Amino acid sequence: MSRLFTFLSGFLAFAGCFSFSFVHAIPVSVQTDERTTIIDLKQKYPDRFIFSGPSDEKWVALTFDDAPDPRFTDHILNILLSEGVRATFFVVGERAQNWPQAVLRMQREGHAIGNHTYNHPHLPALSDQAFYEQVEKTQMILERITREKPFLFRPPYGDITESQLRRLIEDGMTIVNWNVDSLDWKTDSAAEIYQNIFKDVRPGAIVLQHAGSGQGGDLTGTIEALPLVIRELKRKGYRFVTVPELIAAKFIDPALGMVWTDAKR
Repeated sequence: MSRLFTFLSGFLAFAGCFSFSFVHAIPVSVQTDERTTIIDLKQKYPDRFIFSGPSDEKWVALTFDDAPDPRFTDHILNILLSEGVRATFFVVGERAQNWPQAVLRMQREGHAIGNHTYNHPHLPALSDQAFYEQVEKTQMILERITREKPFLFRPPYGDITESQLRRLIEDGMTIVNWNVDSLDWKTDSAAEIYQNIFKDVRPGAIVLQHAGSGQGGDLTGTIEALPLVIRELKRKGYRFVTVPELIAAKFIDPALGMVWTDAKR
């Protein structure tokens, strides 16, 4: 099954199926420039603006934003390697430019890599040109480092306008938010982070955590909670997948390993 997931991840990518501020919140009621909420966009573009995966199997995708950060990212990668877990990192272009070796390590150890803009702006405040430059500059940086062009995008703060979303979709990208927020940007308590994850986690969950922070930020709680979270999820029978694998799961019969042309069974 893992080889099938790997094949499908590459196939979906090929086919196109798919100043830092660091204060995060789920913008469920933020109005975009077309006066459309994030929830409306989720409902309008369910296959290209995703918040979770299929719930028919106990799989979960751990995701980490704002990497790389020399203070924290290697610690998180060490834990994932020790626990045998692959995750998805949404990478900030400016940071990737400064610490390409961390991005190469993510790739080498089997993690998925997505675009998280060049310097983490609030996208709805940008002109169309400024928005596209944020995306394209980061695409070029990541492709130069990894020799692969990302097809996943996560907007900073989870906020994006419909015109921006449509532009990304036209370019073959899948936009990824989350349905479980660890709130590790808000607290450095490992116990709180652990509780925040387990009060909402369910099959198909996409979990938001961070592997980088702004000046003075502290992700010690994330680092301390992560092995505990992983071990408890394993104990509960969850399997860890990357976001591309979670997307590919929509096209797989878990029992037969069959590929479907759409998400319907």
